[in-house]
Amino acid sequence: MLRITELRLPLDHAEGALRVAVVRRLGIADADLLGFTLFKRAYDARKKSAIVLSYTIDCELADETGVMQRLAGDVHVKPSPDTRYRFIGHAPADFRTSGRARPLVIGFGPCGLFAALILAQMGLRPLVLERGRPVRERTKDTWGLWRRGELDPESNVQFGEGGAGTFSDGKLWSQISDPRHLTRKVLTEFVKAGAPEEILYVSKPHIGTFRLVSMIEKMRADIIALGGEVRFGARVTDVLIEGAADHRQMRGVTLASGEQIDAEHVVLALGHSARDSFEMLHRHGVQMEAKPFSIGFRVEHPQSLIDSARFGPSAGNPILGAADYKLVHHAKNGRSVYSFCMCPGGTVVAATSEIGRVVTNGMSQYSRNERNANAGLVVGITPADYRVDAGAAGPVSPLDGIAFQRHWESRAYELGGGGYRAPGQLVGDFIKGQRSTTLGQVQPSYTPGVQLTDLAERGRGSLPDYALQALREALPAFERQIRGFAMPDAVLTGVETRTSSPLRITRGRKLQSLNVAGLYPAGEGAGYAGGIMSAGVDGIEVAEALAAELLGIAAG
Repeated sequence: MLRITELRLPLDHAEGALRVAVVRRLGIADADLLGFTLFKRAYDARKKSAIVLSYTIDCELADETGVMQRLAGDVHVKPSPDTRYRFIGHAPADFRTSGRARPLVIGFGPCGLFAALILAQMGLRPLVLERGRPVRERTKDTWGLWRRGELDPESNVQFGEGGAGTFSDGKLWSQISDPRHLTRKVLTEFVKAGAPEEILYVSKPHIGTFRLVSMIEKMRADIIALGGEVRFGARVTDVLIEGAADHRQMRGVTLASGEQIDAEHVVLALGHSARDSFEMLHRHGVQMEAKPFSIGFRVEHPQSLIDSARFGPSAGNPILGAADYKLVHHAKNGRSVYSFCMCPGGTVVAATSEIGRVVTNGMSQYSRNERNANAGLVVGITPADYRVDAGAAGPVSPLDGIAFQRHWESRAYELGGGGYRAPGQLVGDFIKGQRSTTLGQVQPSYTPGVQLTDLAERGRGSLPDYALQALREALPAFERQIRGFAMPDAVLTGVETRTSSPLRITRGRKLQSLNVAGLYPAGEGAGYAGGIMSAGVDGIEVAEALAAELLGIAAG
């Protein structure tokens, strides 16, 4: 097979134009093109009046060798890479009855899901422990917060089957380095579970919450059919570690029920909000460190405004869909402000997992047809900020970022007036430094509701002063990139604090904890991923590392 990259055609090209363009690009007769497959389709909207599509095509030719020799100097015509996934090994036939403890996977978000799936596909019969509930029950519990202001701390946007990615835009792209094409394995498994095949070739694939629910159930069923087991309501409250400081080994875990489960190989795929678990691991001396993350607000605009600004006269074209954006501003005070987790045609959702705290996030369905666009507008912070803002002295603890998050989430609950309402302010008023009292054109989508206020009120601000200052500077700067972005009626809703984990559970070359053998920190909660795709890929790599150790397979 031969691959062509950056094959460009007009947005409104005819159905047969792609084959004609391939033949012309390769300089061959039509009969010599035996077949072709669409690998990737992207768009270039830099010229709004002439948006073009850019294709990556895999071709089967009658004379591939001759074409490659003739086009040897063309950087856009190369042999197609082999993107098939290959297992590092499989358990022997007697593994099921060998008496060895099963590998554990703690957490069933994207990372835990793919770690368990790969282990099951290799015949290693993983046992998954998920503190929350099955995805359909969890969905009902989440709606209980959104519609009635009733929070279940064990079943919400953060906890339960599918993880935080279930209640998001379902974005399925990542900027991670992927030389082994593991993202392709993730996408292929999603398609097998019911995702539309277009996610294999569109440049920014997404699924949306409703489709994710049935897909996750199908993947769980596959894991079970392969000998795995998934247990819900199984919160791990303690870990069993033996040995001296220089040689410690995982031996098992204890559940909230008091049950003890033996295990010497444990994937720790907790998610970024498992704060009680982080505290427990820290008490046991599991090596971890504070890491940077970001905090800010959600901003909402009419989706039609974003479509028009990004696509001009092509706004509404079904191939383009609802427009997104990615913005960055470097403020005068040294802080960086950027858009995060942009959700076209979506809603702002209540994403807290703790009583008396408010957290926002964004979500959209596959159709992306809601009235508003929303995105996080967040400011980068470092571990040095945690103790300064808390008025404390001394070295930074790995848990200080959690205390920092909790402080601002509690402030948001207070400013929202209770009942998990979120504090909000119009962009125009925020820039002017005045309290908002009435909404304008943009109606906020957050439920249980938005309480208008002054997000930067002196002495009662919703974020640190340096973050508020940077955000106030960034909004007019973003207006210069997207006309209408600083529209006075756009709505800011606070606060967004869980952009990523505030700590990293450090691991070594074999992906095990640096000071506890058999413990495999993984995914977003451990500080090694950010989003569904990177978490899924990390789950695959950790599962492979565990399998190599368990089966005695040499690395490399």
